[in-house]
Amino acid sequence: MLDVGKWPVFALLPPEELRLIRQACVFGSAGNEALYVTLNDEVFALGTNCSGCLGLGDLQSTIEPRRIDVLCGKKIVSLSYGTGPHVVIATADGEVFAWGHNGYSQLGNGTTNHGLTPAQVSTNLLNKRVTEVACGSHHTIALTVDGEVFAWGYNNSGQVGSGSTANQPTPRRVSSCLQNKVVVNIACGQLCSMAVLDNGETYGWGYNCNGQLGLGNNGNQQTPCRIAALQGVNIVQVACGYAHTLALTDEGCVYAWGANSYGQLGTGNKSNQAVPTLINTDKERMVEVAACHTSHTSAARTQSGQVLMWGQCRGQAVACPYLTHFASTDDVFACFATPAVTWHLLTVDGDDYLTVAQSLKKEFDSPDISDLKFLVDGKCIHVHKALLKIRCEHFRALLNETDEESIEIQQFSYLVYRAFLEYLYTDTINLPPEDAIGLLDLATFYRETRLKRLCQETIKRGISEENAITLLSAAVKYEARDLEEFCFKFCVNHLTAVTQTQAFADMDHELLKTFISKASRYGAFKN
Repeated sequence: MLDVGKWPVFALLPPEELRLIRQACVFGSAGNEALYVTLNDEVFALGTNCSGCLGLGDLQSTIEPRRIDVLCGKKIVSLSYGTGPHVVIATADGEVFAWGHNGYSQLGNGTTNHGLTPAQVSTNLLNKRVTEVACGSHHTIALTVDGEVFAWGYNNSGQVGSGSTANQPTPRRVSSCLQNKVVVNIACGQLCSMAVLDNGETYGWGYNCNGQLGLGNNGNQQTPCRIAALQGVNIVQVACGYAHTLALTDEGCVYAWGANSYGQLGTGNKSNQAVPTLINTDKERMVEVAACHTSHTSAARTQSGQVLMWGQCRGQAVACPYLTHFASTDDVFACFATPAVTWHLLTVDGDDYLTVAQSLKKEFDSPDISDLKFLVDGKCIHVHKALLKIRCEHFRALLNETDEESIEIQQFSYLVYRAFLEYLYTDTINLPPEDAIGLLDLATFYRETRLKRLCQETIKRGISEENAITLLSAAVKYEARDLEEFCFKFCVNHLTAVTQTQAFADMDHELLKTFISKASRYGAFKN
């Protein structure tokens, strides 16, 4: 995971303290303020403490960490901050706490007095379970588990979505076009707000003079407006920079729009774009986009773990996605963003202590202390009988009947069988979607229900227009109903492209009849 040492504000913390950090956030006008959560769920703050943004009850700066007692044990699940700065968090219980700068009521408490300690935001939220928060420069939005969005604070450009430009002193439900719709992801630019729905539609509202709402014009919007140019494109994540927006599709493509004076759209030039523009990422599938409302920097991570960056990078204007050696998008913001602040809540792992799970993972396929090996396609996989019997009913029965130290497997490939055995050690699978089909076959054969579910999730994340029919066929074959429904809906949403693939041309006749019949009932062939 992330080495927190890349963030200068942590440079004076002793190693024993750094090893305890589980979550962290760096913010402030110069990346000079930080909050972090330890393994035992204590919350600490350090830095310059502008406007009381450290939540310590005073305005004193501190070079040494001080504990924020009221937040200890709260289990923070989402954190965001403004440029005042003000800080807002959501807890595992769905509560919202806010503190810091409050000149525009961005703390949601009905006043404009700065908040020196974290206080629960209660108006209209007490009976709601908030899962995600996002802050612009001086406004805040919150997403509930039911897909509702609430907003409050500075509203000079309509960024609160209330239909006016009057500041909003307490949380207010953002309705209008979002009424009766389910939002799954939110983000804020300096003066705008964005929301992604469960059906992949994207809405924006607020400041739009750089085209950051993606509506094809430069007029501010006081209520949510759907981005019509993304019709037929399913967005799964959106991220906002200072005045630009990035969006990730369900196929791993990235669209960008808005301000581009630093090349932050990744289009190869510095011209603003008022409509979403597809970025050339060399056909690599993206799984995450990253931007922060304090900077003009953009980043993305590929399915294979590579990290790209573009935009304003330590004063340089990088107009095309640049391949880095970084392990995460967080590293881009630590090393190249101005200011060097975190774009989301970091999760940090210590590396000295190995948990039981980590120890087991380390010993997988290690011949040193193994007492059993599998021979698959002429290759050996070293394992431990006791662990296999504990983890799998199939092996418990098999190994109780034999004392063999070597077992040959012919039914499955080496890649698939090794992934299966590694899963028994790690509870995770690491396979591309096409190979996960073979593991799905094995999971079905061995009646490994959880593994079967993990395979389905892996396949879902890797679905594309080219392989959708292949994955649908596999889902039908192995009676994976949830996966079958997911693949079918993807095929319908991308029907034109899918029907032009070789896989569709080679589709089993009976499955083709069933697909056409079901798609017809789904309304796929209506004009």
